Amino acid sequence: MSGLSEKERLGLKKILGFMTTGDLISLSNTVTNKMIVVENVAEAVETILSFSKNAEELLRRKKVQRDLIFKYLAKEGVTMSPNSEKHQLIKRTLELWSSAKANDNVPQQPTASNSRDIKEGFDPLVLGQQFCQWFFQLLNSQNPSLGQQPQEWGPQHFWPDVRLQLAARAAIEQTDELLGAEMVSLRLLALTSAERLFFCPNLEPHGLKALASPHGLVLVGVAGTIHRDSACLGIFEQIFGLIRSPLDKNSWKIKFINLKIKGQDPLAGMEGTAPALSYTSSELQRLCSS
Repeated sequence: MSGLSEKERLGLKKILGFMTTGDLISLSNTVTNKMIVVENVAEAVETILSFSKNAEELLRRKKVQRDLIFKYLAKEGVTMSPNSEKHQLIKRTLELWSSAKANDNVPQQPTASNSRDIKEGFDPLVLGQQFCQWFFQLLNSQNPSLGQQPQEWGPQHFWPDVRLQLAARAAIEQTDELLGAEMVSLRLLALTSAERLFFCPNLEPHGLKALASPHGLVLVGVAGTIHRDSACLGIFEQIFGLIRSPLDKNSWKIKFINLKIKGQDPLAGMEGTAPALSYTSSELQRLCSS
């Protein structure tokens, strides 16, 4: 029998679930040296898990492709650079499974109980990271190609007079401005549910900035890449204006969003580093005071 923990077994089952029947049976033959003949997917999965020495050995198998591990981590809410190599994805996956808090990995919407007040000692960057993890996991969960249970998306996450400015530049430039929680919520939902886009934010220091005004507005700017299935379509920059709602458990709600999407030349390929946020702190400060 294999030495897999329960968390490793559950995680590996999810990754194996992304594979084709042919690849699963081929992998089962490799792992068992063709000593065991399997007749269906369920038998193949159990056989692979039983005959694998450990999780790392199985993840390193050629049939367990890099994209499958990337997709698994995305579904678990773990943000990785789209340029990550397979060994980096394996390392992060093993860390996730070995962590005692693996089941608590899904970030909750920042509220009064889990984010600090705007006062001395408040760090807007901590809120920005926490908010972006929550927001993009929530938005990405609406993408049917990820095959996960959609989380509760809707106008309740926005102020009633929220404003969305959307600028998309590919073959042609397109700009939209929408007002109101219902309209903004539906337009953003369409990006993932209808257009099947997947947003991968860069939460490293060069991809994320945040600052707070004395009047309670917190500005969060983030850059990242946009994907559809295994293809990287381009990059995005998104600025959020957040204000607490005292009537709704003092949780943070979105007051405005500026979203810029830039398609990439398919022949150019991705740069070696994750996208950086082009807005300077002074530009964010001007937005904060406008």
